[in-house]
Amino acid sequence: MRITEAAKRLGMSPRMLRYREALGLLPPVREQGAHRRFGPDELAAVAQGVELEKRFDVSPAELAFALRVLSEPAVAAAVRDLGVRIGRIQVPRRALDFEKEKALRLLRPPGR
Repeated sequence: MRITEAAKRLGMSPRMLRYREALGLLPPVREQGAHRRFGPDELAAVAQGVELEKRFDVSPAELAFALRVLSEPAVAAAVRDLGVRIGRIQVPRRALDFEKEKALRLLRPPGR
């Protein structure tokens, strides 16, 4: 089905579906004439995204960024570093223990 029919079934405007597509929240499927066609899988994906947005109180843009974090290791690392810096994520205990032991060894006088 075309975008207008899909939008009606999903209870949103065609413009909102295009916005979701621009954010990468739709499966990348187009027909030869460059028109997007919506089948059951595409409708289900959009509905699942909308349900996640409602359940976790996030915008489509926030959901798209979350997907980017999950799929791009460099983005995930940068977000993790920020989380540690602002205290929202704790550094794994094992890494802290290793660094503490290393520092204590360096502070011990030679021969002990």
